[in-house]
Amino acid sequence: MMEPKDWISGGVGGVVFLLGIMPLLGKIGIGPAWFNFSLPLSLFSWVVAIGGFYLVVNSVIEITNSNSVGWVSFAVAAAITAVGVLNVLGKFGIVSGFFAFSFISATVFNVLFVILGIFLIIATFAMEL
Repeated sequence: MMEPKDWISGGVGGVVFLLGIMPLLGKIGIGPAWFNFSLPLSLFSWVVAIGGFYLVVNSVIEITNSNSVGWVSFAVAAAITAVGVLNVLGKFGIVSGFFAFSFISATVFNVLFVILGIFLIIATFAMEL
């Protein structure tokens, strides 16, 4: 039976997916003009870090339910969380150079949003299998 945590994961995944896909579609001219918006890069990195951690938690639930999708979700979540956290730490000056991921553009963050959103939506159903 689907629990509220499942629906929250799906809702968050849907919002994150839309925040990633709409600017990507706007850049290639698909959709209305307001699709071509961009969040500040500092906000992108925070959302990626927090959303990645949320996916890590969902992945652990998937793994404990003996779901093989959980390991793939966990690997994706760990990579996305690392990118987000290192980018945030780079903005505070704690890490520098390559590990600060300061070279990542808004388009890459939009792609990360899409991937994160897809895996959160998958987690909606995979946590109950």
